[in-house]
Amino acid sequence: MATQPQTNLTVVQEGQVRLLRPGLRRLLYVSGALVLIIGAQLYVLTDHTNRAFAWTIHPGLTAAFLGAGYLASFFLEFLSARERIWARARMAGPAVLAFSFLTLVATLIHRDRFHFHSPHPVALLSAWAWLAVYFCVPVFMSVLLISQARTRGADPPRRAPIPTWSVALIGAQGALMLGLGAALFIAPKATAPIWPWTLTPLTGRAVGAWLLGLGVAAAGSMLERDLDRLRPTTVAFALFGGLELIALARYAGDVDWGGPAGWLYLAFLISVLGLAAAGWTLSERLIEHSETRQRRS
Repeated sequence: MATQPQTNLTVVQEGQVRLLRPGLRRLLYVSGALVLIIGAQLYVLTDHTNRAFAWTIHPGLTAAFLGAGYLASFFLEFLSARERIWARARMAGPAVLAFSFLTLVATLIHRDRFHFHSPHPVALLSAWAWLAVYFCVPVFMSVLLISQARTRGADPPRRAPIPTWSVALIGAQGALMLGLGAALFIAPKATAPIWPWTLTPLTGRAVGAWLLGLGVAAAGSMLERDLDRLRPTTVAFALFGGLELIALARYAGDVDWGGPAGWLYLAFLISVLGLAAAGWTLSERLIEHSETRQRRS
């Protein structure tokens, strides 16, 4: 029988595979904890952002949308930080950097909308903590990603290639998120009318930043083309789709169901959840098959 590629564990032991550097691992853990706090504030205290968040968000569906994004991001960062091999954690870096930088830009543009002088202590603390986080994370992430890129080693062999039909669907989802996200971020007033619920310039840019961050993750998934490397990303996308569907059910009255936008948004969320769930199931089977072949060799 022909010799099969070495298992990932063997390669790691021999020092041939590029590992996740400790500094970047720590940043992912810290950033994950921060987005978990923000996500809980927005997804649980959705209707109390005037007293319990960095800025007031209306309608409730917008706050819940952003909260779902933060909670999904927690799992992306936490699960990526637990990986030893860089290829399995790589997707978190560019997505977090893109989102955090864009959020900083949106914050500076709309700084008058933040609770920097609020009489409510939680809102006041949240505003200043928000500013500190989004000043620090893009800087630290950029430095650590450059250091990570200089780390010696190679990627392990792909064990669970993404099917062609999945690549096409990921590409379509990514293109939609990148295009719409860019439009919302650059021209929120002009783009807001095509969104299924009311957005202000600030919330439009906040939603756009999330769509661009997710679009970067989708583009990276097409480049990786390996479900084994995309496990944290798959979990995050599944949770994003599921949590957004719950948010949509909670605040269905905020959506304009009279036009196509609301129904297209619903279909998009279902496609995200379905593709992520299918990817996770398929990855389990493909990895198990790969490990069985390696044992038999």
